[in-house]
Amino acid sequence: MEGFSRRGLLQAGATAALAAGVGGRAVAGPAGRTLWLPAGYGDVELLEGPLLEQFRRHHTTLLAMDDDALLKPFRAAAGMTAPGPDLGGWYNAVTGVEPPADFHGFIPGHSFGQYVSGMARAYAITGDRATRDKVHRLVDGFAPTISARFYNDYRLPAYTYDKISIGLLDAYSFAGKSDALRVLGRALDAALPHLPEKALTRPEMEARPHKSVAYTWDEPYTLPENLYLAYKRGAGARFRTLAGRYLLDKAYFDPLAAGENVLPGKHAYSHMNALSSAMQAYLTDGSAKHLLAAKNGFEFIVAQSFATGGWGPNEGFIVPGSGTLGDSLETSHASFETPCGSYGHFKAGRYLISVTGDSRYGDSMERVLYNTVLGALPMKPDGTAFYYADYNSRGTKYYHDYNCTCCSGTLGQIVADYGISSYFTAANAVAVNLYVPSQFRWKRAGRIVTLRQTTRYPLAPDVEIEVQTPVAESFAIFLRIPAWAGQGTSVSVNGKTFASSVPPGHFFEVRRTWSNGDRLALSFDMPLRLKAVDEKHSKLLAVLQGPVALFATGDRFLPLRREDLLKIRQVGPGATEWRMTSSDGVQVFKPYFAVGQEATRLYQPVPV
Repeated sequence: MEGFSRRGLLQAGATAALAAGVGGRAVAGPAGRTLWLPAGYGDVELLEGPLLEQFRRHHTTLLAMDDDALLKPFRAAAGMTAPGPDLGGWYNAVTGVEPPADFHGFIPGHSFGQYVSGMARAYAITGDRATRDKVHRLVDGFAPTISARFYNDYRLPAYTYDKISIGLLDAYSFAGKSDALRVLGRALDAALPHLPEKALTRPEMEARPHKSVAYTWDEPYTLPENLYLAYKRGAGARFRTLAGRYLLDKAYFDPLAAGENVLPGKHAYSHMNALSSAMQAYLTDGSAKHLLAAKNGFEFIVAQSFATGGWGPNEGFIVPGSGTLGDSLETSHASFETPCGSYGHFKAGRYLISVTGDSRYGDSMERVLYNTVLGALPMKPDGTAFYYADYNSRGTKYYHDYNCTCCSGTLGQIVADYGISSYFTAANAVAVNLYVPSQFRWKRAGRIVTLRQTTRYPLAPDVEIEVQTPVAESFAIFLRIPAWAGQGTSVSVNGKTFASSVPPGHFFEVRRTWSNGDRLALSFDMPLRLKAVDEKHSKLLAVLQGPVALFATGDRFLPLRREDLLKIRQVGPGATEWRMTSSDGVQVFKPYFAVGQEATRLYQPVPV
């Protein structure tokens, strides 16, 4: 097992290029570090399975959204003819209402850039001409509407400009819209007069004169990531200068770097998202402080997560040890801001794997994948979308009350990111981070090596990777072995045992000369285990098998003891149902992605 640390991938050799944020145009990282490059969008093909099904469904929905409806708030603000239907909800301007009493017209046009981003990434994956054409039409339609007037009396100018910027950046990088950077420069010019002079916390915004509380909810501290990406993708040096200005150092990154947990009370998704800005500060400007802040911040968030990997009940981080996580199971149905939180979690996790090679970030990504976003209800073409996962003692899946929420925008981005989150490469190695049915085309030394992954994981314990190569090649394949993996986890090559017991919590290296048709097999030992929601509520237990948290489902929930929970068994190999039979009857359990409209309970109360 030469070549890896206890948790990390190999960190020696020449500096590799790290993709510019999302598997796109590569740029050099800080000198002297080996960076693991996430796969490019067009290099990974998802194969038949629930991830591909979700991606296809959402891609179809984005294509069905009305162009005029998407452009309407921008055209109306510019005094242009604005045909098409109103999408309503948060998306179109409404007078005479004000959050939090009423969120109609909350942030007109805010998710436009996210929809464009999701489609640009989908085009890079599929090569679908209709998708590319729609991205181009939307950018062309948006360009003549650009004016600083759009942000007059606008509640969250930094928030919406940030979303517009990633849409234009992705249109340029992934959908071949060559003038999108010019449009981005004009969009920045329009937004700048309405942005604060630096990053501000919410209390700092509340201390300034404001029309109502909703005008204090802006998130300028999330701007640096996309400003850095704009600089890296060729938009100009001023974007890098602005990125440094909007880093939230004093109130956030400085204390995080010093090991101080300043998360409690802060808005959950935006502050997870801000960790990606810290990572770009490290990757672009070489700031070791920001790398340390991102690492510590991510650890603090994981430490206050539910068994699903979700975090931030009611969109807020909690005080460690307070019991607030367990209390929320009775007081809230807004347990995790699912598409947005998953998108931010995946981004930060990719950055941190790229820089550290630490398998724990992949562990957390797969928990979030299988237990949250893969189970999101599908978005509708009118912007009706799933928002909160519900871990209440009697939970259910439900759509948000308002159309075109933020989670309607991030869903298209996260489902497009499944492939690039699954594989990472360095000079002479590839790391498999997520075990999903897929095919990765790895370009190396002028040739293409293909890894074809076949699996029903996490519903079944076996993963097979077939190597397809035109000539024999010597390289390493690193397999992420999750921290939960049991002692019976094993690796074989061409049917012969390579390692009969693989220790958990690291990337396991298989280095050899590979020939065409070689097969690498990984078999997981997936012990059943129990996890309390927090220390204060030690008798509220979730059941997990492998990365999957199991939700009790049905019209009623049986009283269960700890020993009952350990008797839960999957109905059959690959089945999406687990059962436990007791004297009181049969209790059915399902993974979140298999749950429909039935009632659910994640944490089971057991007797003291």
